[in-house]
Amino acid sequence: MSGLTEAKRIVVKLGSALVAGENGPDTAWLAAFAADLARLRARGQQVLVVSSGAVALGRRRLKMGRRALTLPEKQACAAAGQSALMRAWEEALEPHGISAAQVLLTRDDTEIRRRWLNAHATLSTLLDLGVVPVVNENDTVVTEEIRYGDNDRLAARVAQMIGADVLVLLSDIDGLYTADPRHDPAAQHMPRISQLTPQIEAMAGGANAAAGVGTGGMATKIAAARISQSAGCATVITLGRRPAPLAAIEAGELATVIAPSVSVAAAYKAWIAGSLAPAGALVVDAGAARALATGKSLLAAGVRAVEGRFGKGDAVVVADETGREIGRGIARYDSGDADRIRGLKSDAIEAVLGFTSGPLIHADDLALSPVVAPA
Repeated sequence: MSGLTEAKRIVVKLGSALVAGENGPDTAWLAAFAADLARLRARGQQVLVVSSGAVALGRRRLKMGRRALTLPEKQACAAAGQSALMRAWEEALEPHGISAAQVLLTRDDTEIRRRWLNAHATLSTLLDLGVVPVVNENDTVVTEEIRYGDNDRLAARVAQMIGADVLVLLSDIDGLYTADPRHDPAAQHMPRISQLTPQIEAMAGGANAAAGVGTGGMATKIAAARISQSAGCATVITLGRRPAPLAAIEAGELATVIAPSVSVAAAYKAWIAGSLAPAGALVVDAGAARALATGKSLLAAGVRAVEGRFGKGDAVVVADETGREIGRGIARYDSGDADRIRGLKSDAIEAVLGFTSGPLIHADDLALSPVVAPA
């Protein structure tokens, strides 16, 4: 089982060989894939696309031939090709009444906390509005030091960012094999992988190293799967060169499914609890402490003190009035605004600040300490 049918949020990564044809965008394949995507959208699923192809399309537009390109030449090709790529996606999705939105990211957008928050908010809003975000690396400005270099890992980081349930990596091969099936007739397909062991990674870097198109290969797909696995997201590697690859996955066609090691929610809470350095603290009263222990959000009314200086989106400690740490969470207000509204009921916040962002910390963004967390 791939989990694709049950998934709420899905990220699909497509390589250049699928998107770019000999004379421009492969409009026939894109149209068929758009119909496949629209089928998922019709049953209420949100789909984000990570699409390569800008450099390949720009290379043709600028008549750069097949020679190796310097970084500035790649950037020029990306600038020339990105508009063609987006036009192709818009034309493919338009017959289904679906809007596309261009989102260009660099590695810093998925690694630097504040930029991560901005990208997360933008992508989540687009998905909630019914738009299909089309994500690509911002090759026009990226340097060697801050580039991903392949969209497999970018797709995994985006899947992690939006809390996707499934990441689909469309390749030129239908999954991972024990050896290269193009040269070894005894090679066995691996339909499901629960743990990414050193042996699995060795297969990806050895016998399957050449599998995959563009700048990625099977090794980058396994590296992407490791990122997704730790984020609670399943990864599906399958053949992309067919009209409806998503329907093929659901029909049981050959694919490799790499199972997540935790749930999406558990991975996110573990990240809050263990990976973020707290920038301040919120001290809460006994009533708020009891409410948090039952899975409630932290409301301003229950906050007695605000300590430290922090911004919206920073991690903060939540402590009771004895100093005991209750948990850690992501603040929805900066420290100044939090101090102004502490003790206030929710319906009084807008009159003080001129806006409201809901609770100080939403329950989804709060990781409780083990001694507090409900059984």
